[in-house]
Amino acid sequence: MLNEHSVPLVRRVVPDDWAALRGMRLEALRDEAASIAFLETHEQAAARPDAFWRDRAAGASSGAGVAQFVAISDAVAWVGSASGLREEPGTDDWAGHPIEHLQVHVVGVWVHPDHRGVGLLGRLVDAVRDWGSEHGVHRVRLLVHEDNARARAAYRKLGFTPTGATVPLEAGIEIEMAFDEGRDVGP
Repeated sequence: MLNEHSVPLVRRVVPDDWAALRGMRLEALRDEAASIAFLETHEQAAARPDAFWRDRAAGASSGAGVAQFVAISDAVAWVGSASGLREEPGTDDWAGHPIEHLQVHVVGVWVHPDHRGVGLLGRLVDAVRDWGSEHGVHRVRLLVHEDNARARAAYRKLGFTPTGATVPLEAGIEIEMAFDEGRDVGP
């Protein structure tokens, strides 16, 4: 449980983090909200070879295309994560929809239940926003499941607003929310 002495460190991943990232992802996929928060199951992730996790950590550790930030409590417990994917106008996103704005798409967000409601989500999202800003990107978007009212409320507190765009998936409708430094965030 979080106390006043254990403020987690938020930092970008490094290649050697791959095993801890794998463990945290598997824990996140056991979360009760995982079925509507993630596009893969625990079984799918657990079956991935170590090379997948090594490549994922290496890819998210440097450069302007993708970045993953983690929260580490007391230097041992990995308690949160958020990743950003740079999206360029004129390309398609992971679901095949055209990208109209230079933006960062926030994905893979998870905060350990013992660390929810204390501002850690904001710190992780701010790290992704800051990374985007460093690379000239000021619009940040994310998708949140229509049934995940807690997440939608948390993102609203962080300044995200619904754009009106939705993505239908097998598990239900994903609602796009965006943050754009006070500018119009519509589709």
